[in-house]
Amino acid sequence: MITTLQKKVINGGTLSREEAILLSSAQLEPLCEAADQIRRHFCGNAFDMCSIINGKSGKCPEDCKYCAQSSHYSADTAVYPLLSTDEILREAKANAADGILRFSIVTSGKRLSDQEVEQVCDSFRKIRETCGISLCASMGLLSQKQFKMLKSAGVVRYHNNLETSRRFFPHICTTHTYEDKIQAIRDARESGLTVCSGGIIGLGETMEDRIDMALTLRDLQIRSVPINVLNPIPGTPLEHNAPLPEDEVCRTAAIFRFLLPDSILRMAGGRGLMEDQGRRVFRSGANGAITQNMLTTGGIAVREDRQLAEELGFEIRLYE
Repeated sequence: MITTLQKKVINGGTLSREEAILLSSAQLEPLCEAADQIRRHFCGNAFDMCSIINGKSGKCPEDCKYCAQSSHYSADTAVYPLLSTDEILREAKANAADGILRFSIVTSGKRLSDQEVEQVCDSFRKIRETCGISLCASMGLLSQKQFKMLKSAGVVRYHNNLETSRRFFPHICTTHTYEDKIQAIRDARESGLTVCSGGIIGLGETMEDRIDMALTLRDLQIRSVPINVLNPIPGTPLEHNAPLPEDEVCRTAAIFRFLLPDSILRMAGGRGLMEDQGRRVFRSGANGAITQNMLTTGGIAVREDRQLAEELGFEIRLYE
């Protein structure tokens, strides 16, 4: 069954929801090997590695149950307004010097004000003038006017995670809707930006929910898909969720590769919880990473990630 579905994908076919669900009970090792072959067929040895800066932290009015920055919960996290251009530029230069090819400013909150967008646009313009690094932004549910401001400042890609399936989303967030997120993705794309969107696994969702999220991403033609593994943070409603077993993370990545054969599957938050820092997942169809620190949790050093990618035979480069 694995071989039949693999051939279907490699020959240009797309899997149905029912076929993807069959993979959720397939033997793990052959499934991961087949996913890795699909990755090599469509993406070669490309490994897209990016980094982020927490440009505005805490006091978020949204109630996302996994997030330490939500004002609804008691998690111990840093709180500060939008960083200055000098602070952001300093971090961007350091990342560029480490060989990072894509850099994103991420901010807390439902969306930024026009004044805040003007301020981050100044930061992006300064980065563009001084660093040869591709620019990404993740700033919530912006308006099309604000997306166009980012585009004019040199931003190439906008990040907005779906987080989970449409069915499960109301169990995770009630202060905005799934359709709000999809509309933001459409508005960003209409403004000339490419889009990065994925989600978090380990929230309490089923494998079918993960498959449904991947199918939505496929419908939206998303080519950069972050896969976060929940890192349960004290003070959030999901603090007692057990971390996912590594086998389940590998299976999820492999199924995503069958459904999204030519996308970058970018391992993001929670990878540091894995004993091998994601080595097995990168042999199960994943081919990208967010390196260094995440927003409120630690990450893996650039040097270690570069070494890992090279040992696995990847070439670190932008994949568009």
